[in-house]
Amino acid sequence: MLCKKAAFVSASEERLEKLIVKRISASEEEKREIDKQIWDLFGEKLAIMLTDLSGFSRHTAKFGITHFLQTIYESERILTPLIERHNGILIKTEGDSMLVIFKNPNNALECAINMQKEVKKYNQGKSDEEKVLLCIGLGYGEVLKIGDSDIFGYEVNLASKLGEDIAKSYEILATENFVKHINVDFVKTEMLDDKIFGEIGKGYKIIYN
Repeated sequence: MLCKKAAFVSASEERLEKLIVKRISASEEEKREIDKQIWDLFGEKLAIMLTDLSGFSRHTAKFGITHFLQTIYESERILTPLIERHNGILIKTEGDSMLVIFKNPNNALECAINMQKEVKKYNQGKSDEEKVLLCIGLGYGEVLKIGDSDIFGYEVNLASKLGEDIAKSYEILATENFVKHINVDFVKTEMLDDKIFGEIGKGYKIIYN
């Protein structure tokens, strides 16, 4: 299975690279055709989740690399089973961040809420430096999915900005397009101040119990 996955990812990356190289010297009309081919091959409509740990760099500088490793281990131990339970796919981890995709935005939302509930439960009785302080950004839309190794797209960038740059501990923030495509009655949404997110669209805070 691992060999098949590696071959699939390699084939996808090789195909994309050939098209990008071809695009460099193409005419405008040819570029449009290449772009269409790329989206036909790799385009999907997905919900995107980007998780981040609040204050992580500061805590690592203060408490050292073993603290870094412990926090990463504990966050992945807590969160990975929830991703699988809600039919998500973990695309990659980078430091204290996780990039996850879902076919169904409702699943992404439920997963995010349960993640925050689990870390709150885990943090009870812990000292501040031992707590897993989770921030989550959510997006939904057309993306380029290259095998199971990476994804690219505007909503990926927005989810990353929300999760890594704007969200605070225990917050779930979402793009306007994500909020438009969820169909649940157990959350409310609150628009973010446009001074924070207004230059690139509307962002929302998910209000959950």
